[in-house]
Amino acid sequence: MTWRVGIAATCTSCGHSAQMMVFYALCSTGDKIIASNKLYGGTVTQLSRTIKKFGFQCDFVDVSDTAAVKAALAQPNVKALFIESLCNPGGVVTDIAALAALTSEVHVPLVVDNTLATPYLCRPIEHGANIVVHSLTKYMCGHGNAMGGAIVDAGKFDWAKVPGKYPSMADDEPAYHGLNFSKATGPAAFTYFCIAVGLRDLGPQLAPMNAFLIMMGIETLPLRMDRHCSNALAVAQWLEKHKDVESVSYPTLPGNKYNALADKYISGKGGAVLTFSLKKGHEACSKVADNCQLFSNLANLGDTRSLIIHPSSTTHSQLTDDQKKAAGAEPNTLRLCVGIENVEDLIADLDRAIANA
Repeated sequence: MTWRVGIAATCTSCGHSAQMMVFYALCSTGDKIIASNKLYGGTVTQLSRTIKKFGFQCDFVDVSDTAAVKAALAQPNVKALFIESLCNPGGVVTDIAALAALTSEVHVPLVVDNTLATPYLCRPIEHGANIVVHSLTKYMCGHGNAMGGAIVDAGKFDWAKVPGKYPSMADDEPAYHGLNFSKATGPAAFTYFCIAVGLRDLGPQLAPMNAFLIMMGIETLPLRMDRHCSNALAVAQWLEKHKDVESVSYPTLPGNKYNALADKYISGKGGAVLTFSLKKGHEACSKVADNCQLFSNLANLGDTRSLIIHPSSTTHSQLTDDQKKAAGAEPNTLRLCVGIENVEDLIADLDRAIANA
């Protein structure tokens, strides 16, 4: 098995700096990003608020609606479609190949955040993605002890095909005495711009010690992800039968509407993250999170240790009610990041916490 399907990559200080550098490379003042409406809350804030300070705009669409995606991509000055392969927190699996076909029709790159799936479960470039971003802080590192981000360039996008559309890569760069990245570096033009201009101007370099810790974590990625996935499925199956649980969202649960996409894109596994909704509502969610002893009540994810959080009041708290609903962060919903502990211990912890809520 090989995970290296891109031509080159750029490492950054965190996942959000990786995303910001991608937008910086692709957009100029007045340009627009089209993004899925099912994204991590911090990414929604970055796209709806922060990029406006750079003069960029973003429209959010339901990427399962082909007509809506086509209409959004047909707008003037659209420079990218941004999605998550496996969405946080709702357990949605995105149809990467279908969206890649739509973006190729209008010569716009498909950018995929592959943080939750990791390259072990999903390799978006094999399905048509042009750029892949990761928060290395999460499962790639795996131990909650370092921060980092990565941008992987497929090297398959012709930045010079439409004159003036992607000037960062296709026009002469004055700061480097007229160097043209597309002409000088060919298919790796995007990566060279990110390194030579993005890292220089924005400054989000990956710290050496963090790089070392992340490299150490990657050595055990396959072992950890297999255990994460098997534990998460067992917990999801147990929750689905619990009398106080209203619903469970996990893509490989029997009958889940994302079963086929999980088979196609994430190796038939569901990842480590799942959500469940309680019949008793928001207050019960807070009590369950506080009652847990093995599950730590933390907003991080990607740790070997199991975590629980109430997304609506934490990771997605800056969003509107409609945005929370689209993301799967309802008031009565809890997110679990299932670790690699003994699964019977994890289930017992949840059982006790729910009973005392």
